[in-house]
Amino acid sequence: MSMTRSTAARPLAAADDALSRIAAGTFDDPFAVLGPHEIDGTRHVTAFRPDATAVSARGVDGEAHPLAPVRGHEGLFSGPVPGGGAYRLILRRADGSETETDDPYRFGPVLGQMDEYLMGEGTHRRLWQALGAHVTEHEGAEGTHFAVWAPNASRVAVVGAFNDWDGRVHGMRRRGATGVWELFLPGIGEGAAYKYEIRGPDGALQPLKADPVGFGAEHPPATASVVRDIRGYGWSDDDWMEHRHGRQSRTAPISIYEVHLGSWRRKEGGRPMSYVEAAKELVDYVADMGFTHIELMPVSEYPFDGSWGYQPVGLFAPTVRHGPPHEFRDLVAAAHDKGLGVILDWVPGHFPTDAHGLAKFDGTSLYEHADPREGFHQDWNTLIYNYGRTEVKNFLVANALYWLDEYHVDGLRVDAVASMLYRDYSRKAGEWVPNKDGGRENYEAIAMLREMNTDTYGDHPGIVTVAEESTAFPGVSQPVDQNGLGFGYKWNMGWMNDSLEYMKKDPVYRRHHHNQLTFGLVYAFSENFILPISHDEVVHGKGSMLEKMPGNRDEKIANLRAFYGFMWGHPGKKLLFMGQEFGQPAEWNHNAELDWGRLDDPGHAGLKRLVRDLNTLYRGTPALHALDADPAGFQWIEADDADRSVFAWLRKGGPEDPNVAVICNFTPVERTDYRVGLPFAGRWREAMNTDADIYGGGGRGNMGGVTATKTPAHGQAASATVTVPPLSTVILVHEPGE
Repeated sequence: MSMTRSTAARPLAAADDALSRIAAGTFDDPFAVLGPHEIDGTRHVTAFRPDATAVSARGVDGEAHPLAPVRGHEGLFSGPVPGGGAYRLILRRADGSETETDDPYRFGPVLGQMDEYLMGEGTHRRLWQALGAHVTEHEGAEGTHFAVWAPNASRVAVVGAFNDWDGRVHGMRRRGATGVWELFLPGIGEGAAYKYEIRGPDGALQPLKADPVGFGAEHPPATASVVRDIRGYGWSDDDWMEHRHGRQSRTAPISIYEVHLGSWRRKEGGRPMSYVEAAKELVDYVADMGFTHIELMPVSEYPFDGSWGYQPVGLFAPTVRHGPPHEFRDLVAAAHDKGLGVILDWVPGHFPTDAHGLAKFDGTSLYEHADPREGFHQDWNTLIYNYGRTEVKNFLVANALYWLDEYHVDGLRVDAVASMLYRDYSRKAGEWVPNKDGGRENYEAIAMLREMNTDTYGDHPGIVTVAEESTAFPGVSQPVDQNGLGFGYKWNMGWMNDSLEYMKKDPVYRRHHHNQLTFGLVYAFSENFILPISHDEVVHGKGSMLEKMPGNRDEKIANLRAFYGFMWGHPGKKLLFMGQEFGQPAEWNHNAELDWGRLDDPGHAGLKRLVRDLNTLYRGTPALHALDADPAGFQWIEADDADRSVFAWLRKGGPEDPNVAVICNFTPVERTDYRVGLPFAGRWREAMNTDADIYGGGGRGNMGGVTATKTPAHGQAASATVTVPPLSTVILVHEPGE
C-alpha cells in the first residue's frame, strides 16, 4: 500500500495557536481539534502523530484515505474521511514500517454523569471503578480507560512505551468541575507501563506521576504504574465470607501472626517468596501453629524496601515484589480455605515525598496540606493527607473498601492512628496549627476515620478494623453513634510497654515493679484490646524478644515461655510478630529470612511448640477468650504477692464454661505448696505448664492437675496447693464433673 503526501493549508476549523499548542503538548482540550470533525458537511480526521512520517485513515469502506501534513505544524495530519462510523489510523514510520491502530480521539467519554456527581460530592465509595486504568471494551474496541484526578492541572497526558513516553501524543479529556481527566486508549492492555504527564496551573511540567489509583506497578526501583486487569477472579470462599463475622467478634478467639512477606522466608538467590509460595508455605505454617489470623505488614506498593511498606505510593496496588494482583488473591483465598483470616496493615496517616508519588501531584498541594505545620511529619520526613478535603477523604475511605471488596481481606489494621488524631503529634509549641476551637485534636482526621469505619462495617459486616493508637484517646473501639471512632479493636500499647519493661528486669528487682503487670487490668476493659508484640518491639536496637529477657540462655528462654503463658492467659486478643514464636535471638532484619536454623535447638523448638499449644488451648477454652473485652471474664486471685513475684487470676466464660486459673511465677525460685484460692472444690486439670519437658523446661509441675478442697483462700470458697515452677506460668482448668 502506498501513501501520498500532500499539504493541507487549513484542513480544520482550529486556530494556529491551538495547533501550535497541540504540537507543543500544552493544549488542554485535544478533542476540540483531534479526531473526527465535520467541516463543510464532510467528516475530517485530524491526528497528531510525531512518530509517523505519513498517516492515513481507513474508513468503513475499507479504503485508506491519506491525511495531509498540516503546514507549519509538524506531526499534525488532517484530511477528509468520507462516510461515518469507525475508522483506523495507518501510521508509516521513518524506517518504512506501517502499523494500524484505532484513534483514541474518535471515542466518546467513558465516565458517566453519576460518576461525575459522586466524585464531585466526595461520596464515590467505589472510586477505583471510575479512576485508575481499566482494561475494558468501549464502543466496540478493546483497550484501557485511564482516569485521574488533577483539578489544578492545565493539561494531563498518558505516557508509556506505547507513545515513546511522549506527553504530546495522548492528551486527556477534562471532565468538567470534577477535576478528573480521562482517555480511552484502544489496543493497550494488561502489563503496559504508564505514567501521567501533568502540567501545573502555571503550565510548568511536573515530574512524571504514577497513578494514585493504579492497580499495579513496576518492580522498584522503576516507578511507573502498570495496567492490571483485576476483573474476573473466581472466588470460592463463600462459606468463609458468610461465617467470618463469628470468627472476628469480641467473643471469638483471635490470635494473630504478624508477617513481613519479604523476610519470613527467602528463596533461591535470596529473593522474597511469591504470593503463590506464601499461599502454600506461610498459610500451612500459620494454620499448623494454631493462629487464627495472618496480619500482613503493608502490601500497598512502596518504593523503598527499608520503609517495610509504611511509606506507600500505590495504595491500590499489591506490591509486585511478590507477584501480580490475582496471585495476591490466591494468598487470601488459600488462607480462607485453611480457616484463617487475613488482616492488612493500612497506612492513611502519611505518604512519602517521592517525586513520582502524590506530593504536589498536579503542581499544587493536592493530597497534602500546603502548610508544613499541618502537612509534614518531621519524624518520618513524610507528608500528611489533607483529611478535610472532600476528595482526599473519599480517596482514603474508598481505598479501605477496595481491599475488602476486591481482595476479600478480613480486616484492616490502621497504622499510626495517634499521629492522625493530634495536630501537635511530635511537635513543639509553634510548630502546629490548632483546630478551629484552638485545641489539638484533628477534627478532620477523626471524621475520616469515623467515616471509614462506618462505611467498611456497613458494607462488610463481617470485617474488623484495628487501631494502632498509643494514647488515651477515648472511645477508639466504641461505635461511631456512641461518639467513638468506630474501630473494632485497639492495640493495647500500655500493656505492651509495661509488661516488657517488667520482663526486662532481673527477677531480683521485679518485686519492686509488681504493679507494671497489674496496672493493665485497671483499664483492660475500657477498649476492645489486642495484646501486641509487634515488629516495632524487635527493631532499631530494641533487641529481640529473647534478648530482652534477663539471665543466661536457658533463663532467657524460660522467661519468654513464662511471659507467653502470661500473655495468652491475660484478657485481650493476641498478636505475635514472626520469629518470636521460636525465640529468634537476633533483631528482625527485613533484608534476610528468619533464623529458621534455630529450630534445631531443643530450647527454641520447645518454645515454638509452646506457642502452638497455647493457641490450641486458647481457641478451645471459652474462658480464655469469650469475655476478653468484658470485666465479668476476669477476677484477681492474687495481685499483691510482690515479694514472691507471683500473680494469679481467674478467667471466666459463659455459665456453662469451665473456669480457668492462671498462676505466674516470675522468679527463678520454685514455689511448692503455693496455696491458690479457687471458686470450686474438685479437680483442676493442669492444661498448661510452661516448664514442661516438651517445651524445654525442667519438667516440674503438678502431675497433671490439682484437687481443690473447701478451704477458703484469697476470698474464694475453695483452694489448692500448687507447684509453680521457676520462671513459669501454670494454667488450670476446672473439671466440674470430677
